[in-house]
Amino acid sequence: MKVEKTELAGLLRLEPRVFGDARGYFLETWNERVFAEAGIEASFVQDNHSRSARNVLRGLHYQLRQPQGKLVRVLSGAIWDVAVDLRRSSKTFGRSAGMRLDAQTHAMAWIPAGFAHGFLVLSDAADVLYKTTDAYAPEHERTLLWNDPALAIAWPLAGGAPLVSDKDRRGVPLAQADTYE
Repeated sequence: MKVEKTELAGLLRLEPRVFGDARGYFLETWNERVFAEAGIEASFVQDNHSRSARNVLRGLHYQLRQPQGKLVRVLSGAIWDVAVDLRRSSKTFGRSAGMRLDAQTHAMAWIPAGFAHGFLVLSDAADVLYKTTDAYAPEHERTLLWNDPALAIAWPLAGGAPLVSDKDRRGVPLAQADTYE
């Protein structure tokens, strides 16, 4: 597995080895030993699958208590995946990083606990699967405002506003957000 560090400590882009021939392909999406060798020691408790249409923007979500590490991959289509560092003790607090994830490259994102996460669908539709290190806890969920000018996230919007849920539209700016130590 190829591991690419990002400018945010702990946030990684992962490219699994893909074995292909005339029949199709095979790849490992999770192998505890291989991921531990890459510095990712995680125990997953939940898998989530979302399907979204072009220009849907989901996020930026996080859980203040029961924070979740996430291993994100795209089964079909393409997304722009974004993580925001919400760890006040981090040198990169308040900074974001984005990366393209798609079904062709099979690249994945490792987003450790302490980050807000969201994505924008770039293709006609996208199926996104992500494993989490803790269960969904709606009472602890928070939403960071996806278009907060303080974050300066360069969402690759293809004209017009993205499609967002009411919850995401009501997200709070970083200056008012609950954060981690």
